[in-house]
Amino acid sequence: MKSYVLSGMSGAGKSLALKYMEDAGFVCIDNIPQSLIPNILDAFSNGTKNIVITVDIRSADDFNARALVNMITALREAGHRIESIFMEASEDVLLNRYQETRRVHPLCSKTVGIKKALELEKELLSPFKESARYLIDTSNLKPKALQKKMIEILEGEETGLKLHIQSFGFKRGLPEECDLVFDVRVLPNPFYIKELGSHTGLEDCVKDFVLSNENAKIFLQKLEDMLLFLIPSYINEGKLRLVVGIGCTGGAHRSVAMSEELAKRLHQFNPVVSHRDLEKEQALWEAH
Repeated sequence: MKSYVLSGMSGAGKSLALKYMEDAGFVCIDNIPQSLIPNILDAFSNGTKNIVITVDIRSADDFNARALVNMITALREAGHRIESIFMEASEDVLLNRYQETRRVHPLCSKTVGIKKALELEKELLSPFKESARYLIDTSNLKPKALQKKMIEILEGEETGLKLHIQSFGFKRGLPEECDLVFDVRVLPNPFYIKELGSHTGLEDCVKDFVLSNENAKIFLQKLEDMLLFLIPSYINEGKLRLVVGIGCTGGAHRSVAMSEELAKRLHQFNPVVSHRDLEKEQALWEAH
């Protein structure tokens, strides 16, 4: 039996993720006091279905992220196959979601507004986030993309380091989840080439333009060499997740092409590739 503890920010999509896990055949238990987790695992220990347990600040006084991390560690040492998943989104996205749904944040009160509640929740959850095996940022994830992400977690390899390569645009800020960030704005920008501006780094015309540049070839080789040196060291130190960010100005041309090429070069680690700002840039082009 494999079990997961799912936690994260209110409004980040935990309920939807739970639905997808239930569809995948998991026994799903939502919003329980964390002190009951060992009892639940013992109760299902002879079963064949995997379990996902959602624990978060809705449990009020019973929730303690540091104690939860220690509990998971102890359960692993006792022989349980248990992993942790943390879900989050940017503050702006969470604020918009609460405004759209008109739901009340669990930490809101007469004296605590939604913005302050989110800041407090982030602080309370930080120990769990730091130790989580899987980190999911839903800021730019549509439901289908979230479903795909959950399937990747459920069906992926259960051991080893998880490598995630993410392209992004600096004009929209740094991705919070990145462990390493590399800036490819030093390369020529296809956006200013008339025939290429409306295409993306996923298309051959832009790929060829970006990757044929001599500096791009050198950049990729040096980056590949560095990651081939670092990744085994991270694995030896017990790191379970490595997120590499590749940024350009908008996040649609250079960073996309370079991320895809880097993933090919590091294929032995089965990297997951995502493009945070690609759809936003395309929507911007269409609007103009």
